[in-house]
Amino acid sequence: MTERGALRGRLDKVWREVAKFGAVGAVGTLVNFGVFNLVRHVTDLHVVRASVVATVVAIAFNYVGFRYFTYKDRDKSGRTKELSLFLLFSAVGLVIENGVLYAATYWFGWDGRLQANFFKFLGMGIATLFRFWSYRTWVFKALPAREAVAHAESFLEKESLRGEPESLRGKPESLRGEPGERPVARRTG
Repeated sequence: MTERGALRGRLDKVWREVAKFGAVGAVGTLVNFGVFNLVRHVTDLHVVRASVVATVVAIAFNYVGFRYFTYKDRDKSGRTKELSLFLLFSAVGLVIENGVLYAATYWFGWDGRLQANFFKFLGMGIATLFRFWSYRTWVFKALPAREAVAHAESFLEKESLRGEPESLRGKPESLRGEPGERPVARRTG
């Protein structure tokens, strides 16, 4: 493969990852805003507390989406560590997101419904950049190249054995002949 083709392949892979991350994030954003505005409408919680509740609900939703959609092909061996790191980086994102809202509300007095939603959205945007970097770098790690190659080779080997007669399975390649070709038994005597 040429260097240009390899670069294009990597860019395509990153683009698909960004698109999947964005799809889960978009639905998570709707969940976040829906819960935020619902909590503000039906309770007397202050704006930042309502935002924290909404963010926690969205974090739970997003973990399921990221694990089973965006990063479903990534290493699944250390779920406890993965969840711990996810919660840690999500908490940092929560502080970033709600820190922007806190500053707008309590430092500048911008606490109307439209203003609160605008600054919540701004904080979510900044926190999303941090979350994308941290999740792909630390939480949902790609499988090491050796493990991925070994997995692919074992899969291909299993697939190639499916089409062979039972008598040839497990025999060295030199005794199998060309694919689709059966060795001819030689008569002696």
